Amino acid sequence: MKKMKDVPEHDRPREKIAIKGVAALTDTELIEAILGRGVINRDVRMIARDIAVMTSDHSREIRYEDVLTIEGVGPTKAAQIMACLELGRRRYEPTGAVTIKKPDDVLPLVSTYREKPQEYFICISLTGAGEVISSRVVTIGILNHSLVHPREVFAGAITDRAASVICVHNHPSGSLEASAQDIAVTRQLQEAGILLGIQLLDHIIITKTGFSSMKEKGLV
Repeated sequence: MKKMKDVPEHDRPREKIAIKGVAALTDTELIEAILGRGVINRDVRMIARDIAVMTSDHSREIRYEDVLTIEGVGPTKAAQIMACLELGRRRYEPTGAVTIKKPDDVLPLVSTYREKPQEYFICISLTGAGEVISSRVVTIGILNHSLVHPREVFAGAITDRAASVICVHNHPSGSLEASAQDIAVTRQLQEAGILLGIQLLDHIIITKTGFSSMKEKGLV
């Protein structure tokens, strides 16, 4: 990997933002732009790469202490990264002011997952009035019994003291039809929800072009 000083000026992250726009940068380049510079014996590109790997796991909660474990990251850089993550969370994650009354209301909360190349399984916790408490990625990968277990799905909802949940997952294939696995997982979650006293209101499948509510199809 080239050091930043060896990268042509027009290809450096901050210059690329000015020339091509922020959307043209990779995740690692965005982090490079945030950090600005590295430390002795550790170039900013190496540090940014390690941070990008850590933050790529969307199911993991990143803490200040976690960022500090990366070689070359001190309190200042860790604070910069945590501030950016929090700003993104506040900008894109739902708050309790959002109320879900119909399946369409869920779509703005999960729009970033519609074009993902892997399946993302998301659980949205709700109050008794249908207000969103939180939205969490539970698993990333193929949807099946072993990867989507009730304990992972409802763990956050229990912490939130949620009255109900809505589950959402994307189909990279573009199909809006619920598979046999989708239906089996939904029934398993529905039964677990009854035991826990947390109702599964719906399980929604999303794609690039649309969505399908399993409740509307009589599968919940």
